[in-house]
Amino acid sequence: MKIKYTKKRLRVGLIFGLIWLVYSLFLLLSKERVTWIDYGFALLTVVYLGTYFYERKYQYLTIKDGVIGLSRPFLKKQITLSEVIQFKKFAGDYILRTKEEELVINTKIIESDSLVALSKVLEQLQVEAQSAEEKSKSFN
Repeated sequence: MKIKYTKKRLRVGLIFGLIWLVYSLFLLLSKERVTWIDYGFALLTVVYLGTYFYERKYQYLTIKDGVIGLSRPFLKKQITLSEVIQFKKFAGDYILRTKEEELVINTKIIESDSLVALSKVLEQLQVEAQSAEEKSKSFN
């Protein structure tokens, strides 16, 4: 199952990539002498458009065979759901902890349908679940 980015996030990434593309093409084609900074703007175009296409294809999270993983360029972080010992909701994030690592899921960039599906999967975890409100109530 893929947990998708919001359409707004994907569109913003595409728009920035296209803006950098137009700007870098303008610089490269209008100048007689191109400097290394002009090539830097072209590199920004590649980074923004590359990130957009990567995020569009792989989306934010994947849940497959009991493993949840972040899909980020150059950063693949996965944890096995059966190894999760704590699930916490804090400031709009879901935090999953195992003995060795922690996975923070930003719910603000997840499409609403995907967020419902993710919540259902995380509710099935038989672990210590504690939201920020519950934690503050326990201190009073």
